[in-house]
Amino acid sequence: MDNKSRDVALHRYVLVREAADPSLTPAQRGELVRSLASVEHLGPEGSYTKVSRPTLDRWIRAWRAGGFDALMPKARKGVPIVPRELLDLAEDLKREAPKRTAVAIAEIIKATRGISPSARTLQRHFAMLGLNRTPDGRPPKAFGRFEALAPNDLWTGDALHGPVVAARKTYLFAYIDDNSRLLPGYRWGYAEDTLRLEAALRAGLAARGVPRGMYVDNGSAYSSRWLERACGVLGIRLVHSKPGEPAGRGKIERFFATVRQEFLVEIDHRGVGDIAELNSLFAAWVETIYHRRVHSETKQAPLERFMAAGTPVLPTPAELHAAFLWCEWRTVTKTGTVNLFANSYEVDQALVGTKVELLFDPFDMASIRVRYRGREMGLAVPLVIGRHVHPKAKPDPSPPPKPKTGIDYLKMIEAQHREETRRRISYSGLPEEPSDKAPHARHDQAPSDQADARASVESGMHANEEDQP
Repeated sequence: MDNKSRDVALHRYVLVREAADPSLTPAQRGELVRSLASVEHLGPEGSYTKVSRPTLDRWIRAWRAGGFDALMPKARKGVPIVPRELLDLAEDLKREAPKRTAVAIAEIIKATRGISPSARTLQRHFAMLGLNRTPDGRPPKAFGRFEALAPNDLWTGDALHGPVVAARKTYLFAYIDDNSRLLPGYRWGYAEDTLRLEAALRAGLAARGVPRGMYVDNGSAYSSRWLERACGVLGIRLVHSKPGEPAGRGKIERFFATVRQEFLVEIDHRGVGDIAELNSLFAAWVETIYHRRVHSETKQAPLERFMAAGTPVLPTPAELHAAFLWCEWRTVTKTGTVNLFANSYEVDQALVGTKVELLFDPFDMASIRVRYRGREMGLAVPLVIGRHVHPKAKPDPSPPPKPKTGIDYLKMIEAQHREETRRRISYSGLPEEPSDKAPHARHDQAPSDQADARASVESGMHANEEDQP
């Protein structure tokens, strides 16, 4: 009996030993088995799984018939498909040159023997023999499991390549809290640059607090000096992963897999009009579904686990604004000016010949703060402004304007007036009764002409009445 079979048998015995008690009635045993089948159990391999009721009944019958040994899994009986001599040859080729890959060894065997096992078969064979080495011959590096001790101890950031929206490719910048698996900051954008990264990070800081550390990759967006400055101002320890070793970002990669399987599948099905709608739908999915669903590893909902430590301390808007200012270094000219991206500014004359730090909002190049050796030296006075935004500050395009309502208010009033006029009773057009008091009326005059004449007379009478004092 090997250790694995013994562990499996012991796991099965622990589950069914109480239900297999002969003193139980069938009703009691059925109730107990149903309760066992409704929950997850920690298996011998360290993962939680459910066991169906028919399987539990089968294990009970096996234990009653054969005892503990009957609970051991049956050994598989199979005939090896790959000839043993080919596997032995592959082992010899690997041992004499550990840098050889399974693909190369498969080609060598095929060239010498005419047939060869597949590269995947050889990889499994080498792993069973302990010959799975890196190309330089060393054994693969083992990574231990890690989890931060508390929320906001560590955030991990990365970017996901998303769908095409409005004829442009999209990118998701996201940060995940290592302890709770909560997503504090996220944002979709049309570019994989520092601006979109900072937008996601800034939203997360404003809503969830400031982390003690942040773990990111070595991409250009994460290696910018502006991100390093923001982390330095806020007291965040910024750590970059080693090139070629993405294993430390496993949690954010697992979240991205969930995004592809659940969120992007629905986006592909329904479509999305612009980046604003994509961000709105994603925020709704994260806050309503992901944050409130029990995580398979922590056994808690991310939001519940994050808030268990209490409400985090949030930075003030002024602190965030100061942290996310961009900076450039310039030397003050003899005339007391500095040049910055086609713009010219006047600074304190006492700074002539010194190197100063210029702080600014990348979308507002008209307001520049001047610092010298860490001391505030006031605002620079704009002299020539040729560029109002930083060359790298390219905002996402605004959504197209909404179509006009098509409502013509004045036309509606005109139509209403016409309708009211058409329905109004014209007393002047009513037929008159014959009267002897109007001898001057012509009997041969048409009724319509008589009505027009009467209307004219009445109009004149009203006009005369209005003229009288």
